[in-house]
Amino acid sequence: MIMLMEFSSFFAVAEVRHHYLHNDHHRRRYHHASPKALMWNNIQIVSCMLENNVHGDDDDRYDDGDSATTITPRFIAPSSVKPSSSSSTVFTCFARLSNNSTPPRLIRNQPVFAAPAPVINPTWRGDMGSESYDEAIAALKKLLSEKEELAPVAAAKIEQITAQLSTPDTKPAFDPVERIKTGFAKFKTEKYVTNPALYDELSKGQSPKFMVFACSDSRVCPSHVLDFQPGEAFVVRNVANMVPPFDKVKYAGVGAAVEYAVLHLKVEQIIVIGHSRCGGIKGLMTFPDEGPHTTDFIEDWVKVCAPAKTKVKAETSSTSIDDQCVTCEKEAVNVSIANLLTYPFVRNGLVKKTLALKGGHYDFVNGTFELWGLDFNLSPPTSA
Repeated sequence: MIMLMEFSSFFAVAEVRHHYLHNDHHRRRYHHASPKALMWNNIQIVSCMLENNVHGDDDDRYDDGDSATTITPRFIAPSSVKPSSSSSTVFTCFARLSNNSTPPRLIRNQPVFAAPAPVINPTWRGDMGSESYDEAIAALKKLLSEKEELAPVAAAKIEQITAQLSTPDTKPAFDPVERIKTGFAKFKTEKYVTNPALYDELSKGQSPKFMVFACSDSRVCPSHVLDFQPGEAFVVRNVANMVPPFDKVKYAGVGAAVEYAVLHLKVEQIIVIGHSRCGGIKGLMTFPDEGPHTTDFIEDWVKVCAPAKTKVKAETSSTSIDDQCVTCEKEAVNVSIANLLTYPFVRNGLVKKTLALKGGHYDFVNGTFELWGLDFNLSPPTSA
């Protein structure tokens, strides 16, 4: 019967801690708050607790009026009890008697309380964020003037909650400048300084063997995927790794890169590399063929490989859109290779066998890489 004693004050403290320390939204809010704002919110929390007579003392003891029996509540959180992700869910609390060798005795043959006292569940009030710092202090002073005995408890609780909430438990905010600085420092100490011969040679010029067309996707950097070293590959990256046909006006940027690589750098291989889960290819396969565009550049750009879409739709219409995209990722590479043939200096290199074209596909889901070539059966141009 004596187990029916009131543990509500102790429970409320545990519940307040769980409610405010385990709510992700409020925790992030506290970590980025100014010291004054942090104290203001804690004053409001403590005011809410004090309004419900919550002492917040983990060593609260209950004395039923007879000093013969003292009961100490203890917080027990079984591993089987998990808090909900909802901010209003309160961790279940249990209490037990202290490990006193003298068993408690009944003072009277009746329950201490006729019914269990309700457990207080403090929650974040909707008006908490609308009060000013001064208003919060005034409200707390008014409350303490009515309950002077709670002043020491309030001061201790504010200090405790402030310390708990101001202790960061998440990763620091991303600093882009610091990331660039540390990245270069790592490169310089681990690669640049350790390979002076390579960088001395590169200071004199470049003579890459490869020209690579790759996607701008951050997951498929060809230098990482194929372990290219500095000076080994002349790389062009764009959405969906596409090569448009020869056009001095519309696609001058790509044309300049191909011309420079073939005629000036004398690359020996041009490789177009597609990849898995390509957003550009998915756009190509799903954008409507007719009607107004919803993008300024993307829809026009991916239409460079529209023949690949037409072929895939005709040959794999019964398969899912995901399967069609996988097929189109490779077929679009073939279209880009065919477009390279429209560049006169590329055709000339193929005829003279000083240049070769290859297609590739990197699957980062399964960790595989495919490489293939095409036989164009080109013959030298006949003289007039």
